[in-house]
Amino acid sequence: MPTFLLIKNHNVVATVVGADKGALGAAIQTHAPPAPAPTSLGEGSSKDESAASKDVSLLEYLDSTQLNCLNESNTHNIKSILGNKTLNTGKSYLESDSDEQLLINLYFNQAVRIRSILIHTADASHAPKTIKLAINRPALGFEDVESAAEPDMAQVIDELSPDDIANSRRIPLRYVRFQSVQSLHIFVASNQGNEDETRINAIDVFGLPVETTKMANFRPTEE
Repeated sequence: MPTFLLIKNHNVVATVVGADKGALGAAIQTHAPPAPAPTSLGEGSSKDESAASKDVSLLEYLDSTQLNCLNESNTHNIKSILGNKTLNTGKSYLESDSDEQLLINLYFNQAVRIRSILIHTADASHAPKTIKLAINRPALGFEDVESAAEPDMAQVIDELSPDDIANSRRIPLRYVRFQSVQSLHIFVASNQGNEDETRINAIDVFGLPVETTKMANFRPTEE
């Protein structure tokens, strides 16, 4: 007749005589160490949260000479909210012209990694709803983005949260797709209230600059 010995810390803690699966299972369950508690979503993302906490606003790295937006109003243009390369907190806003669509083109003076963006609109019904993001495509036009989907676009967000826009919350992006970014293109396809014009009071971009070696800092050495 088979005999099973359960050994824990070099000591026999249980003996099961006979091929009794129930008794053997009960003995194992009794003396097995407790299972670790499941990791919650928040705990599992602690590494990402730690990395995000080091992110900075990338507006200071904008090349304001190349900053532009297609279908912007002449009186409420992109430079009225980003021309100073800081977060706009005043009354200025960007507004679309002939319809609700906008194509915002942000150029950086060095490569950056982007983890999240912020879009704020005070008037909820005019706030962006569907946006598409592309990177490093300087000749982009409306015909290139209106029907485009991932992976041609770096990311498509079908419906922005009105609360996020109203409360200036960061919108997380798929970080692995936004590495070594020289230019970020934001296509606003629609707004929350199906209005004729889309308005944006503020835009911010968060991440880190890509470390680059400045060759000007090196001098030839004499042999």
